[in-house]
Amino acid sequence: MLFTADHDEPRRALQKFIAAEINPHVDEWEKADIFPAHELFKKLGDLGFLGLNKPVEFGGQGLDYSYALMMAEELGAITCGGVPMAIGVQTDMATPALARFGSDEVRREFLAPAISGDQVACIGVSEPGAGSDVASIKTQARADGDDYVINGGKMWITNGTQADWICLLANTSDGPAHRNKSLICVPMKSKGVQIARKLDKLGMRSSDTAQIYFDNVRVPRRNRIGEEGNGFTYQMIQFQEERLWGAASCLKALEFIIDETIEYTGNRKAFGGTILDNQVVHFKLAEMQTEVELLRSLIYRAAEALVAGEDVTKLASMAKLKAGRLGREVTDACLQYWGGMGFMNETRVSRAYRDFRLTSIGGGADEVMLMVLCKMMGILPGAKKKQ
Repeated sequence: MLFTADHDEPRRALQKFIAAEINPHVDEWEKADIFPAHELFKKLGDLGFLGLNKPVEFGGQGLDYSYALMMAEELGAITCGGVPMAIGVQTDMATPALARFGSDEVRREFLAPAISGDQVACIGVSEPGAGSDVASIKTQARADGDDYVINGGKMWITNGTQADWICLLANTSDGPAHRNKSLICVPMKSKGVQIARKLDKLGMRSSDTAQIYFDNVRVPRRNRIGEEGNGFTYQMIQFQEERLWGAASCLKALEFIIDETIEYTGNRKAFGGTILDNQVVHFKLAEMQTEVELLRSLIYRAAEALVAGEDVTKLASMAKLKAGRLGREVTDACLQYWGGMGFMNETRVSRAYRDFRLTSIGGGADEVMLMVLCKMMGILPGAKKKQ
């Protein structure tokens, strides 16, 4: 990805915003297990960061995906994983399908306020019995005149306790599992929407995550995104941006952990020298930095292909897989080099160790990424190789 001088101004503005408006408050938000999404998103919206590659007619900047990638990478400088993930849900997980396939009416009602930061969005795909196996979701949206009547539940919903609307994947017919689903924008204040509980998580503490029930929730059928029955396809397309975002947001965070570990081990003395003096330590740090740079190259290549209008399922899946695996390796190794201090919650390496674990689960587990890749390679039983 060849960033140009045009990327410099928004990059610097975002760096300044993170340093002034986010990082000074992260420790407080982590302790509170939530951050003020409406307040923060409104500030981001006012600066134009919630719609960099969204249509101008709905308040976006109309730029290509390279600007969204730039933003995802810079968000890695936030000193926790929860806040950038919540922002990523707003920009790259709950709204791409809406921006691309939604009617003008539904985009005015839901996309425009998400871009301006006046409303918080969440994405409703996973269920207690259907996480990575999207085709097996049970939530139903039954047509009743001009409305859908929705029953079911969603699990692990980021922004769930603060969201104004949810991009909901539901079964709208009894047809084949890949052709019976639709994406529907559902206002969270609709009668019958119940936030069952705010979930207690291992990491990503500052991000609120909810379990949500839908009990005879009635919404207009015009709230559907695109054609009925195409929801599974739309969500798979939407996953491409989600997975690329997830990988790109890891880059600076991993580099920060490596740099901070170099500084700490260079000052920590043991057995007559510093921890960093040990070859096993400085060689490992150099190897991990190399792996991060290789991941960046893969992500940039995928982003260039996406800008060119190509299907990036293969590259995005590879990037997501590698980011999750590398995040676990880097945070585990660095925590070890911090010794006892690495086990303390006051160090960022401890927070990163907990936060990064989600990368191998959310947005499709590592095993699902491998299934996708094996299918495209033609080595999954019953699959034909895709060129």
